[in-house]
Amino acid sequence: MFKIKNIAQGHCDIPCKIYDPCIAQVAALSVVRLLNLIQDMTKGKLDASEASRLSRLTAEKEKECQIVKSEVTIIWGDYFKEPQIVEYPNIHDLTHSIMRCASKCKQDLDASNGEELLALVNQFADIFWQSKGYSTELLAAPYPPSLGVVKPVLEHV
Repeated sequence: MFKIKNIAQGHCDIPCKIYDPCIAQVAALSVVRLLNLIQDMTKGKLDASEASRLSRLTAEKEKECQIVKSEVTIIWGDYFKEPQIVEYPNIHDLTHSIMRCASKCKQDLDASNGEELLALVNQFADIFWQSKGYSTELLAAPYPPSLGVVKPVLEHV
């Protein structure tokens, strides 16, 4: 009988071509939503139960910020190669801005930072889809906070 000692995890570095910024977009939307919930809670005095809930919301916000960073880094590092970088030379600065903004969202409770994070991730998504030959559109998310997310315009088959 064979025993598995190590399990490989992570995104592949072979040309699998399965990249999509939607996970980063949902995580950024979640950051905004969590920041809104945290702001609502911190307007008054908290009892022990509310303090526990606040702690959980904060931990979830941290996790979602890390998801944004991870997903954007994977696409930036694995998908964007010389042809895309030549066509979209600001991709490095944009990715760095996303990393910094996600860190700001972890450090602070200002919901406008979350909205800025979503805007930056949407710019990233727009460049990503354009680089694949798709036009994009901004659609309102069907759940709170109902902010816009960039999606590719897909043709019906």
